[in-house]
Amino acid sequence: MTSLTQEKCSACHKDAPQVTEAEIAEFKPQIPHWEIINVDGEARLERTYKFSDFQTALAFTNRVGEIAEAQGHHPALLTEWGQVKVSWWTHAIHGLHRNDFIMSAKTDEIAAQES
Repeated sequence: MTSLTQEKCSACHKDAPQVTEAEIAEFKPQIPHWEIINVDGEARLERTYKFSDFQTALAFTNRVGEIAEAQGHHPALLTEWGQVKVSWWTHAIHGLHRNDFIMSAKTDEIAAQES
């Protein structure tokens, strides 16, 4: 199995398939701290990262933003004092795509570098 952190996002369109239960079972062990939540009928991956202060949280937010821009796949980011909540889902398909798991893994990798 290829590490999700080594993959790149593929262009996604409205007809792209959402991940299957089998794919979720394959990918989820690589991002064990992420929750799959449902917001307005759409599945999303969500995780909150803790930091010692706002400046560190903001630096993390900016690094996630940079990789999101480079990959062409963008999250919802809520930056507060000492924490950042990150949500990944694919707007075009109103749910989860392989890209969301790739980017969640890359986000974990960024967090590991911050600590």
